[in-house]
Amino acid sequence: MARAPHTDETYDLVILGSGTTAFAAAIRAAELGRTAVMTEHRVLGGTCVNRGCLPSKNLIEAARVYREATHPRFPGLLPRGMDLDVRALIRQKDEVVHDFRDRKYQAIVADSDRITVHTGRARFVPDGTVEVDGRRLRGRHYLIATGSRPALPPIPGLDRVPYLTSDLLAADEAQELWDLPRSLLIVGGGYVALELGQLFSRLGSTVTVLERSARLLPAHEPEVSASVAEILQAEGVDVVAGAAVTAVEPSGDRVVARARVDGVEARYEADRLLVATGRRPNTDDLGLEHVGVETDERGFVRVDEFLRTTAPGIWAAGDVIGPHTGSHLATPVGAHDGVIVADNALGGRDRRVDHSVIPRTIFTDPQVATVGLTEAEAVRRGHRCWCSSVPLGVVPRAGAVRDTRGVVKMVLDRETRRVLGVSLVGRDAGEVIHEAAMALRFGATVHDFIDLVHVYPTMAEALKIVALSFFKDVERLSCCAE
Repeated sequence: MARAPHTDETYDLVILGSGTTAFAAAIRAAELGRTAVMTEHRVLGGTCVNRGCLPSKNLIEAARVYREATHPRFPGLLPRGMDLDVRALIRQKDEVVHDFRDRKYQAIVADSDRITVHTGRARFVPDGTVEVDGRRLRGRHYLIATGSRPALPPIPGLDRVPYLTSDLLAADEAQELWDLPRSLLIVGGGYVALELGQLFSRLGSTVTVLERSARLLPAHEPEVSASVAEILQAEGVDVVAGAAVTAVEPSGDRVVARARVDGVEARYEADRLLVATGRRPNTDDLGLEHVGVETDERGFVRVDEFLRTTAPGIWAAGDVIGPHTGSHLATPVGAHDGVIVADNALGGRDRRVDHSVIPRTIFTDPQVATVGLTEAEAVRRGHRCWCSSVPLGVVPRAGAVRDTRGVVKMVLDRETRRVLGVSLVGRDAGEVIHEAAMALRFGATVHDFIDLVHVYPTMAEALKIVALSFFKDVERLSCCAE
């Protein structure tokens, strides 16, 4: 039987993907008076809204409320048990996802006469166009914004046991988890492992975290790793660092993980297994070889500072470029860069990306927030560093609200006193870090933090106090004193 002919469609910008990066590019293209088409083989909106940022933060906050009901911080507030209906909790999470997807994604497409979406797996074909669902999409320019997905480590036996990934947060997909496991083994010690580990522990699961490195969050400051481990362990999460998982296997309806810990074989068993060992780019089966788009050894697309790939007229942005140009796998980075692609491709601009100041937050409770360089990174770049860290207990706001968990660290260049990086574990850290990010953006020194008058009492005072700690004993400051 002869194949039906393809339907050809032509656009100014053909975008592979429909996540945050894709939408940012499509919206800017429409603002420039151009046409854009996006493709999606799963659910419109990509990872963030459907199975990442939005659903996880919804459930993390619900778990915080649930825990605080039984673990009040204030004497005089007596603990009260709270009933937990896990399926109702999941349903409300899905309602939030549906609402955001409808308002922030589907409505934009429906209201625009310049933005189109086609469903199906898209790939480049030998003539340089994109094929999806029987259509050939021709563009003046192309953007690869297919994002990333959970990476699976080469653990023997993983193909023989049921396992979870962060896709358990998905709405309306088969991977969505509807029941709370009594016990959970987590392989990995990064942000996904810690956010979900604390979430499940607070809802009632017995949680064990197996991290291959010598400490959690190995790319962060050691003080951050130690503080987060202490906080999780205090809540009952079993954190096992230096645990190299060598195999997993079924044990009835449970899962067993075997690991080498300090040279000794250890055995861990739980009802469910969650694999949280990073993410990999969605670049397989895109037909990149047909158009000359190069990827690195891990599959991330290589780009220059303008987000151009190695193929003329083809751009890439978001998670799919990985660490190239100093980027980070983060939703706001992709959105920012998607606009740059549209400006450069369709607006005649020559905007370079600048990923030197990207604030990041891990939504554990308390939160972990960072911006700029760690001490180790600064040393590798040739700086003579001057560093100081203080416990959150010296911050008046932390004491006033009876939550002194955490630490703040500041990294300076010794000669110039310019602030190179800030790391913070503490209440509202994700809000506070933006002050530090703005300071780094404009080259602030430690004295700029000291001279800025801060509202009292706020968690942002942690930045002023750690700055003061370079020159005086902050344990001996009176309130608001300098």
